[in-house]
Amino acid sequence: MQLTPAGPVDVAVAGLGVAAQVMYLPLLARRPELFRVTAVCDLDPGRAGLAARRTGARPFSDPYAMLGHGGFDALIVLTAGTHGEIVSAALAAGYAVLCEKPLAYSRAEVSALQNEDRLMVGYMKQYDPAVRRAAALLGGHAIRHLDVTVLHPAGEAQLAFARVPPSRPSPQALEPWLDADERALDTALGPAAPAAWRSLYANVVLGSLCHDLALMRTFSGPPATVEHAAVWDGPSVEVAGALEHGRYGLRWHYLPGHPAYRETVTVHHEDGSLELVFPSPYLMNAPTVLTATSLSGTTEVRAAHRDVTEAFELQLEAFHALVTEDTPPLTGLAGAVADIVTAQRIIAAAAGDAIGGEANDAHQSHDA
Repeated sequence: MQLTPAGPVDVAVAGLGVAAQVMYLPLLARRPELFRVTAVCDLDPGRAGLAARRTGARPFSDPYAMLGHGGFDALIVLTAGTHGEIVSAALAAGYAVLCEKPLAYSRAEVSALQNEDRLMVGYMKQYDPAVRRAAALLGGHAIRHLDVTVLHPAGEAQLAFARVPPSRPSPQALEPWLDADERALDTALGPAAPAAWRSLYANVVLGSLCHDLALMRTFSGPPATVEHAAVWDGPSVEVAGALEHGRYGLRWHYLPGHPAYRETVTVHHEDGSLELVFPSPYLMNAPTVLTATSLSGTTEVRAAHRDVTEAFELQLEAFHALVTEDTPPLTGLAGAVADIVTAQRIIAAAAGDAIGGEANDAHQSHDA
């Protein structure tokens, strides 16, 4: 399918939770020249019906029924858990797909995707104006060290302002999706992997820390090694290793009572430093602050940059360009799989013999 670049794309939205209600649906409504929402789906029929009344779209409670019915050209996947099966089905049916991270829990789920050039994986921070400016300022400078610290308060604290009603799907509707998650985790980590490691892999590493893996790819490519990974109460996660040039360190802390979400990414190169401080991802148009430090003659220069353009909105513009002009996204299948492999290496390095499956294979091949 080839639409005219200026034409709106008929789009369906699968999964109407926090991301949909706080960011995607308001932004889709804000950009009618880009998208028309013609179908919405949630396992909770009440939530689907409410979204349908607000958007004028047709409601569904089964995403596969929505795919079969059609009436749209592109799909945005915002469901919880792994996304491998629904993305595979949508691509095979000919739809362009924007899938929120992670693409899947296991590499096996996406090993035979069709029409992969129609896939975009949603790492909105890659589209943040501060990140794009930092990448341009970094240019050809060799990275000496990339450092990340994430302070993550409880979700309720971040979302109190949004007043998002809870989803209440029936146990019967939810069961097959939970089963699919467990099968994917069996493949990724081995069927004997303890529940705590399964949760850490799915909810922390692939659910949150993967944003920082995507930023590492943006600035330097995927990490060359995972040499150290530690997990302790909280949880807190610490990872270190080598980049193609230089080294990196990642620290992620769940701090339920922390006053605000804070993510700091610092890149040191031979001629200066770049520091990015990200606000809560649920605050629309809140700027990420980029501070660039450099030398001019004998003077240290610190320049701060703030841009209120919304990263999620720029990501939707990029998805429209993929659908209408075949413009490649910043992360497609290859980048998403690279992040899955890194996530598996992190868990295997931290958990040791408790982990099998793909993660053990990735760790052993990595050591070799």
